Amino acid sequence: MADYYDILGVGREASQDEIKKAFRRLARETHPDANPGDPAAEARFRDVAQAYEVLSDPAKRAAYDRGGSFEAGDLFSSFAGIDDLLSRFFGGGGFGFPFGGAQAGPAQGADIGTRVSVTLEEAATGVAREVRFRTSLGCETCGGGGAAPGTALETCERCGGQGSVRVTRQTILGATMAITTCDACRGRGKVVVDPCEDCLGRGSIDGERAIEVEVPAGVGDGARIRIPGRGAAGDAGGRSGDLYVEVGVEPDERFERHGADLVHRVVVGMAEAALGTSREVPVIAGDPVDLDIPAGTQPGSVFKMPRLGMPRLRRRGRGDLLVEVRVAVPERLGPEEEAALREYAEAAGEQPSPPSRRRSRR
Repeated sequence: MADYYDILGVGREASQDEIKKAFRRLARETHPDANPGDPAAEARFRDVAQAYEVLSDPAKRAAYDRGGSFEAGDLFSSFAGIDDLLSRFFGGGGFGFPFGGAQAGPAQGADIGTRVSVTLEEAATGVAREVRFRTSLGCETCGGGGAAPGTALETCERCGGQGSVRVTRQTILGATMAITTCDACRGRGKVVVDPCEDCLGRGSIDGERAIEVEVPAGVGDGARIRIPGRGAAGDAGGRSGDLYVEVGVEPDERFERHGADLVHRVVVGMAEAALGTSREVPVIAGDPVDLDIPAGTQPGSVFKMPRLGMPRLRRRGRGDLLVEVRVAVPERLGPEEEAALREYAEAAGEQPSPPSRRRSRR
């Protein structure tokens, strides 16, 4: 009896997630459609599918671990075939092989991406922006149907108006039926007999579209806004794609942003830091406020001003404004300034370097 654990390359204690990952990888590698001209591919793929069908089912796995055996017909009795198994496992159209179903109807239009820039202040309050971009637009002459005005679409003879057709495929378990999009009407179910002169039967033309985008308060740099149905026009009247607008938030020289918090830096002199002072601090989208800097403030001290930062995107409340204090040390001193500072140093018991000749001649 085949060792299903060995076939999938997993241990006997493997979790269901590990078994699933192993099957996904091996199914891609061993599927006959991925190995054209290899007569042994079907056998390898069959073994992988059987191993997964047993080990993915707790009851079957327990019976197998006790020494039970299974036949391929019993394993896949609940499926139309291995293609059906893979379609359910990978979803819809599988992973590139021609199995699974097809959804009838005209193809949806492509998604479109564009970008808009806002200032940090606009990001704090929210703003409306108009974006312009080129894309395919529904033809106004024919209403997107593709047929010349006054004419009608006709039912597709190949699919009988269903938009999809059934085809027979030979698999390792025999003939199976698969559903695929009709190539004659491209899934629409109807065909254009007398095409529109403006769009030549496509139902769309190239043009420019202008959309007003609402940028929400608190938006961050790089955020994407999805606007359903405002992308490229669909194929012959199909649903339009979506528009994705990437938001770029411009830097603001007054603030450094950290999520919903803003950092602002102020510079004070040595005496101001030692004796205390005050500074006017800007507020994003608001009037400046005064900040009291107490005596003895050290370089790098941070003062928090609650709820004066950015609004939290789609949440209540705001971040904080964090004010970092930097102390400026003068690079050059005049004679009076140096004398006063040396007098302070002597009183404080500090030992600064003696005056240089260059300083004494100044």
